[in-house]
Amino acid sequence: MSRERFVELIYEICDVVGLPDAEYVVETQALEIEGFDVRLDNHENDPESLYICFHYGAVTPGRSLVIFRLMLEANLLIYAQDQAQLCLDSDTGSIVLLVHVPMGPDVSGEYLADLFSHYAEHGRYWKNNILESADEMFEGIASGNFMWLRA
Repeated sequence: MSRERFVELIYEICDVVGLPDAEYVVETQALEIEGFDVRLDNHENDPESLYICFHYGAVTPGRSLVIFRLMLEANLLIYAQDQAQLCLDSDTGSIVLLVHVPMGPDVSGEYLADLFSHYAEHGRYWKNNILESADEMFEGIASGNFMWLRA
């Protein structure tokens, strides 16, 4: 039943956002949301859950340690309340946001569209203000001034 629910939710989200080929999304389990690559998964060991994996972008060489610290702070202060975690993909050096969504009766295509939009906004913030920031701005963010943290 859970795999059927997963597929049903993919069809619903495609309908809500106007994607015409839901079957392709089911097959690839991949979408592009506001410029971010997003993977959708449903694991055998957690069949009642949907996992959403946003790829926010690669970390510039020399910034990895500081960005990793910022990610840990964000995980503790922001994402823990959402069943989400920021991670660093060791193969690509990219920041990835993994979101766990129980596929309960209140989860719908509309709910997922709002969730995707919400986390795309977070991705834009990370990309524009942290990953692609000028050195002076990055040093200010990394100085311990926690004003960059926002929900």
